[in-house]
Amino acid sequence: MQVVEKLNEGLSRVLEVTIAKGELTQKLDAKIAEIAPKMNIKGFRPGKVPQNHVRKLYGKELMGEIIQETLNATTEQAMKDANIRPASQPELKPIGDIEGVIEGKADLAYEIAVEMMPIFTPVEPASLELTRPVYEPTEADIDEALKTVTAQSKQFEAKTGKGKAAPKAEDGDKLIIDFVGKLGDELFEGGSAEGAELIIGSGQFIPGFEEQLIGAKKGEVKTLNVTFPENYGAANLAGKAATFETTVQDILSPKEGEADDELAKSLGLESLQALKDILKTQLQQQFGQASRFKMKRALLDILDEKHSFELPKRMLEAEFQGIWQQVEQDKANGQLAEEDASKSEAELKDEYMKIAERRVRLGLVLAEIGTRQNVQVTDQEVNQAIMQEARNYPGQERQVFEFYTKNPGAAAQIRAPIYEEKVCDLIFSLATVKEEPISKEDLLKEEEEA
Repeated sequence: MQVVEKLNEGLSRVLEVTIAKGELTQKLDAKIAEIAPKMNIKGFRPGKVPQNHVRKLYGKELMGEIIQETLNATTEQAMKDANIRPASQPELKPIGDIEGVIEGKADLAYEIAVEMMPIFTPVEPASLELTRPVYEPTEADIDEALKTVTAQSKQFEAKTGKGKAAPKAEDGDKLIIDFVGKLGDELFEGGSAEGAELIIGSGQFIPGFEEQLIGAKKGEVKTLNVTFPENYGAANLAGKAATFETTVQDILSPKEGEADDELAKSLGLESLQALKDILKTQLQQQFGQASRFKMKRALLDILDEKHSFELPKRMLEAEFQGIWQQVEQDKANGQLAEEDASKSEAELKDEYMKIAERRVRLGLVLAEIGTRQNVQVTDQEVNQAIMQEARNYPGQERQVFEFYTKNPGAAAQIRAPIYEEKVCDLIFSLATVKEEPISKEDLLKEEEEA
């Protein structure tokens, strides 16, 4: 193999690689010698097919495979010998008569056009000084969280009417109902139930169902007319008109919950104090995550400020296009950020190109620090993240998991943020970190702005 450097400008490299035709012919001969004894061709005894006959029948096909294998192997070797760490997939361009190469009459020559990763020395994590904002939840914070839990743990009691009048169902009431659903005169699967619980206004049932029960009395039978949404999950019901003969077995009205031991026990806890302890732990985790987020953003600002080097153009363009595609989508949907709405396309592109540059630069810096510090992401960590992602698609978990495990590019998108967080954690552990008290408002305001 002969390699000649034809271009060396910035991060761009072009190498010309030549493999002698004799080397390819030797590989072809070896391949034919390997497979000929295993072939079974009409007119010849098994294992006795002449190599020349195999060459005549399959020579071009086998040479095509050899050329592809050679391209892969020599491209990798040529870049390794030239100390090139590719920033993107290299482009290969054949030189000369490829048909002549396949026929064994010409050398294999091609160019490798590649962008290399920038060479730079990242800042030493131990030299960095960072501030960790600290906020401990107060009793008032815990009481506020307790009020939220109390409101969410809504209790119901038997509803009474005014005077001698029978109570009527209202928005927010819980009904115990039996119902039988029909398409025309035909029952349909899953359309009937007994003792079903329904809170009017909760949106549990299809549109129009709950509203028609407002004003119903206990023991009353009502026929509800509804139409299933066009995008309903069951194709046989989507867009269809249906009736539900519904019997109201009971009506319960909401009552104000109380923060007491009974509330805690209804949530599977021993006492109100146990519930408060859990809420305090949850608040500590919430504020801890906000603190880490703020410290990470400060770290990224420092890393961005301390590093300046040429960025791979293809990597930068890919990052910008990903950002710009989202901007155009937001613009088409009327969701463009208010501060962007009045700007020209040129101004927006300039701003978002700077964002893309920052992202690429920080990605390269974090990757280099991680490489030097031997940060690794295990397959187990990736699989756990994939399973977490799959849980966002109930009923399709298996398909989602298989998609990520069978697509290296998709799996890389899962691996990348895990790697980034591990590198940041390592930097936090090596840097000098000073804790600084902060108010809850400032801590959470910072998080919202980000």
